[in-house]
Amino acid sequence: MLSGVRPYLIVNPRSGSGRTGRRFDRIARAVRAAIGEFECAFTKGPGDGARLARDAARSGGTLVVAVGGDGTASEVVDGLAPERDGAATPVFGFIPHGTGSDLRRSLGLPEDVEEAARWLAGTAERVCDLGRLEYAGHGGATEIRHFANVAGFGVSGEVDREVNGGLRLPHGKLAFMLASAKALLRWKDQPVRWRADGGPWTEDVVTALSVCNGRFFGGGMQVAPGARLDDGVFDVVVWKGLGIADFITKKRMLYDGTHLSLPNTRVLRATTLEAEAREGAQVLLDVDGEQPGTLPARFTIRPGVLRVRVRGGA
Repeated sequence: MLSGVRPYLIVNPRSGSGRTGRRFDRIARAVRAAIGEFECAFTKGPGDGARLARDAARSGGTLVVAVGGDGTASEVVDGLAPERDGAATPVFGFIPHGTGSDLRRSLGLPEDVEEAARWLAGTAERVCDLGRLEYAGHGGATEIRHFANVAGFGVSGEVDREVNGGLRLPHGKLAFMLASAKALLRWKDQPVRWRADGGPWTEDVVTALSVCNGRFFGGGMQVAPGARLDDGVFDVVVWKGLGIADFITKKRMLYDGTHLSLPNTRVLRATTLEAEAREGAQVLLDVDGEQPGTLPARFTIRPGVLRVRVRGGA
């Protein structure tokens, strides 16, 4: 039974190719040195992070900390998302210890475990938006989850499947680079239709469409350099005709954000985006580095519903 008083850590021991589990003693010492005693639970499979976060919130928890990668953080955030806007929620803390580290980059959190633990000791908070996603799960039923950073569809979903299906490397950027190259080698742009904010449908053939609350995805690619976690709107980035040759020759532009100047890239801002597959295509989703299902999907911004612990005074 959770006390609801001590900080509560939700730990994915398999994140970072199992490094989180192997090094948890060090992580625990750093957290204890920073904030004192805490409670914790280890995830065992998909969905555990969200379930444990919901339990912590219902028990009156005030600080719930994800320890792991972007997928772990995304599940915890999903569990903390309130049913109605304006409802009280625990503060979300994050000790990044995974492969991609993209949410860490978007939030500006430190990479060092000891420093990240020290951030938990303060009282400063940042109020952030969340994305709400309705989509087709792999079993065909409609599912709902929230995302903190970036969600979308297309080749990015294939990349997630490569990374999470066994391509585990110590360095997250290298893992996503190799997975991206492998996915693009066999990629063919997919037929979809999409619309923003209830406007007219756009019939399209896309490499990827990313709905961005944060700036980074894919192990450090700056997909949406203008995105902000607290501005109440998504930055939507559409890539068309991007192949393996572009990835090799324009790789630097993908990481520094200058890819937005390319003629095959479109950027718009929206609070909702709907998308459907055409011509019988099965279009995979990418949700904070995880691959939970396929189109059709509806992405909706929820402004200011997540409180995040950030650096500040105690």
